[in-house]
This record gives sequence, C-alpha cells and structure tokens, in this order.
Amino acid sequence: MPNTLISIDLRRPPERQNPPPHNRWHPDVPPVVAVDPGAIFRVECPDPTGGQIVNSDTADDVRELDLTQFHYLSGPIAVNGARPGDLLVVDLLDIGPMAGAEWGYTAILDRGTGTGLLTDEYTEARKAIWDLNGIYATSRHVEGVRFAGLPHPGVIGCAPSADLLARWLRRERVAIPAEPNRFLRSAVLPGAAGALLGRMDPGETGRVAPGAARTWSAREHGGSIDVKELSRGSRAYLPVYLPGANLSIGDLQFSQGDGKITGFGGIKMAGWI
Repeated sequence: MPNTLISIDLRRPPERQNPPPHNRWHPDVPPVVAVDPGAIFRVECPDPTGGQIVNSDTADDVRELDLTQFHYLSGPIAVNGARPGDLLVVDLLDIGPMAGAEWGYTAILDRGTGTGLLTDEYTEARKAIWDLNGIYATSRHVEGVRFAGLPHPGVIGCAPSADLLARWLRRERVAIPAEPNRFLRSAVLPGAAGALLGRMDPGETGRVAPGAARTWSAREHGGSIDVKELSRGSRAYLPVYLPGANLSIGDLQFSQGDGKITGFGGIKMAGWI
C-alpha cells in the first residue's frame, strides 16, 4: 500500500483534523506536505460537507446544511520543483470509500438553500443513503436498484496565483448578477462565513477568507469539474500557477451521471484516492 500523506478521522470535525482541510481557493493557503515528482501516495478526503450529512433515514441534515462550508478539500500538496507554466501530471491509480464508512449519499437540496434544475418540482430536502459494497451500490431508500459505480474526485486542481484569483473574481462578480435564476448560478462569490483555510494562521485567515474563491466552480485550474470518467486509471493534466503547484483534491463520489440536476446529484462519500 502506498504511503498515506493525508489522513482523516471521521469522528472529528474538519477544523480538528490534522492537517485541517480547506474549502477555499487562494494562493496563500499553505501546503501541508511536499512530494517529489513521480511519488505514489494516498490521500484521505472527508465528504464535501465535512460530516454534516449522516447515515440516517431523515433529510433533516440536508435541510439544515451549511453550504458556506462546501467543499472540504485535502491538501494543498506541494510538488518539489513545480513552477508556474508547468503542467502537473496526476495519475489516479485507485479510489475508494473510507474503511468502516462504506456508504455515500445522494441529496435533493431544500429550495430555501439549494441549487439545481428541479427546485420548482422538488422543493423540500430529500436524501438517499447508499451502501457501497466493492464496485456495487445499493440503497434501503431506493429499493430494487443495484449498480456498479465509477468512483472519481469531483474537485481537483492546483492553487491559483494572485493574478488568476483576481481574474476569477472580476469575471464572477459580473456574471452572477446577470444570472436571474439563483438556483442555476455558475459560481458563488467569496465570503468569510464557513471558511477554513487549512493550516493558515487564524489571524491570516481573517485577512484572506473574504477574498478567497469558493470551490463551487470549474475554472482554468481544474476545480469542480465533476467528470465521472476521471476514475481509476485516468490521467489529469493540471496547469501550475504557483511554485510547488499546491495540488488539492476532494468531493469524492462513488458514482455520478453526465449531469447534476439536484445539486448533490452524485453519490458523495468520504474516501481515499
């Protein structure tokens, strides 16, 4: 088994992990570990809500979900020798759920807080828990269904430079007000509420968080790409914008279709990659 660079304890909230994950993109989020090019390693990732969704038969947790915390990512991982202008090659060798927590969830977000194409048809929070058994998923909430998953990270990318971050924010501050349906917005503007910036000093967090980019969107660096084919045996080419690249990864999903019409359209899980 490869060396585990980043471990998580599912009994602890995100801020008490060692190292803590992060849920914003910013060049000042410090790397938690460094690797050499060609290294083979394992990274454990919390579910993207940081444990807010639990294995239960109610959707109260979905209804009360704090989306300001979304997505929790493991990293950043510095790659020795990586420089701006390089391409970081990441081979995804294997992906799976955390041992002892072989389950995931699909959710329809509540209209009061959520996003998606079906918020007019399905206005209340709903949740299905899936048991993950090897390559197959079954659910006590969706009877008679058993299918093979295609595990993949929903979010993967390198940290932005200060210039790239500023470009993102200029673009999104123009685009978001022009999108009349808030349930279909392509991005979310920065906000300090709910921000966790890994091992950044708390005093620095107060300075950085208000201008750090949310993780909701796919951007030039990768980000929330949700490409289900980026599974075992895939190779990702990610542009590098900072010395060391500062790779982060998370939002692991046991399976997802070609689109995400309910906000949480895949089967999200805590896991390793």
